[in-house]
Amino acid sequence: MNFAKVFVPGDSAAVSVGADDVVAEITRLAKAADIQIEIVRNGTRGVFWLEPLVEVQVGEKRIGYGPIKGDDVAGLFEAQFLKGGSHELCIGNVEDLPWLAKQDRVTFRRVGLNDPLSMSDYEAHGGLIGLRRALKLSGEEIVAEVLESGLRGRGGAGFPAGIKWRTVLDAQSDLKYLCCNADEGDSGTFADRILIEGDPFTLIEGMAIAAIAVGATQGIVYTRSEYPTAIAKLNAAIAIACEHGLLGKNILGSNFEFNLKVRSGAGSYVCGEETAMLESIEGKRGVVRSKPPLPAISGLFGKPTVINNVLTFSSVPAIISEGASAYKSRGVGRSLGTQVFQLGGNVKCGGIVETGFGITLGELVSGYGGGTLTGKPIKAVQIGGPLGAYFSPKNFDLSMDYESLLAAGGMLGHGGVVIFDTEVDLAIQAKFAMEFCAIESCGKCTPCRLGSTRGAETIQEIIEGHNVAANKKLLLDLCEVMTDGSLCAMGGLTPMPVKSAMINFPGDFENRSAVTK
Repeated sequence: MNFAKVFVPGDSAAVSVGADDVVAEITRLAKAADIQIEIVRNGTRGVFWLEPLVEVQVGEKRIGYGPIKGDDVAGLFEAQFLKGGSHELCIGNVEDLPWLAKQDRVTFRRVGLNDPLSMSDYEAHGGLIGLRRALKLSGEEIVAEVLESGLRGRGGAGFPAGIKWRTVLDAQSDLKYLCCNADEGDSGTFADRILIEGDPFTLIEGMAIAAIAVGATQGIVYTRSEYPTAIAKLNAAIAIACEHGLLGKNILGSNFEFNLKVRSGAGSYVCGEETAMLESIEGKRGVVRSKPPLPAISGLFGKPTVINNVLTFSSVPAIISEGASAYKSRGVGRSLGTQVFQLGGNVKCGGIVETGFGITLGELVSGYGGGTLTGKPIKAVQIGGPLGAYFSPKNFDLSMDYESLLAAGGMLGHGGVVIFDTEVDLAIQAKFAMEFCAIESCGKCTPCRLGSTRGAETIQEIIEGHNVAANKKLLLDLCEVMTDGSLCAMGGLTPMPVKSAMINFPGDFENRSAVTK
């Protein structure tokens, strides 16, 4: 009897394009041939155009085949793929795939390599080194390491994580919380989901280190109800972590206690804003809170609270295990470490690209992305979600870091990069931004609640060619009011895609009399 180890992703991205059917067919044909196989449902490597990607362990290498459909499996067996045999869909050693080999994966270093729910796999690939080191350090030493690393919030704001942690560490309270914002609501973003589904222990370890650093004993991961697979995977991982002493009382035999649970939202985009998220966790309507007080002083249930997103917490194990200097050696300027970019939209090779800050926009969309799926020229790229700016190919030399994007009138956001070909109408996209805000606004402040509605109406007037010059001026005035007067980033950032579309694609806002949509 022969034996083989086969990896087929079990995350929602791969499953959505038929990974379960591939597994069923491999299992059926292996049984018929009396071949003993072990199928590991790993996470996706983030090479979406190759999913479902089937990998076979051949010696020290993993030979990949993709994209594979159920109907292709018989041909794989004929080609002796379990021994790494040649096939038209064979991509060779997966680690040598240029798209992956050129990346610098730190946060995502294990995603796609291991069984997401195997603690032994996690440790074999470098897991728990950071947590064990953290248990030997004081809270101040851990915070100092995070500050020294230059780690900034990967949720979009880019605020130094260590400053938040130090504030909570210094706060006097009988109870402190950690809240992980996994409410990944931006269009074109999926890194949180892929990490949770492919390597949940990294998030758990990062949060445990943060809890030790600031003295928190309770943690909550707030995620989207639209992520059922991620929720199930994370709950299973938390249970396993408790069994292995990573959570609960006496973490890994220490005197530290940290408990973690998952809460899912109800579909509100604005609950991605940290204070609205806190309201939702407390069982209230998800509306933003006024600041001050800051959540680090008075957050969840009025207690000092560290709020970071999935990628921020998940960067911490590498920082503590390898040291701040190794992490900060990556990146440029004040944007240190790596960023997980997510390529989506009309793109030939979409997926996850983790690399140091400073890669250019052109390298991302033309190099890694391979241009558009349709083969038509790229017209626009939106960076940072539905409230991010639109850029043209003239901006392809733009460095992808916080400061450079800010200077160019944009923002990095959660790292989403959405590509559009020449068929896109940027006036229509600008209207979408206002309509999105109108639908998703919590309604607490007038500039956001009413401004977005009036903005969509004004852009429609422009699209229909009515008093274009006057309406463009009115629209810019309205954008200024929304930016300056909105209570949170929902209304404050909605003008960004609108103004960037008007500035970078002026032709789409002119001569509209013959174009009515």
